[in-house]
Amino acid sequence: MTHDSLNELNERHRRFVEDRNWQKHQTPKNLAMALTGEVGELVELFQWLTPEESREVSGRRKQAVAEEMADVLIYLVRMADEMGIDLVAAAHEKCEINERKYPAEAFHENGMRPHEYKESR
Repeated sequence: MTHDSLNELNERHRRFVEDRNWQKHQTPKNLAMALTGEVGELVELFQWLTPEESREVSGRRKQAVAEEMADVLIYLVRMADEMGIDLVAAAHEKCEINERKYPAEAFHENGMRPHEYKESR
């Protein structure tokens, strides 16, 4: 079964939370803290890997990465729902901000990283 909508995911997890009477715990503060914990679990899967190894995860590790990424997404979507934020619209708006902040022509040939561009301005 293919699911391709953040709204679908949000509705499914909202029902999951409501069915378990967990709504009282779904505050932005608690969701942000849970999100941070899940990001930590995701980072732990990459700890000590070389950059090359991190691009080539497979098998059980790849499945674990997928599960932790899903946890991160679920908490992020739930937090956006609780705060009345259209996450997709906010992401598109942030892309527009970044496109203005980091113009492509400034990075084409020099291999500069974003923090280096800010420092050079």
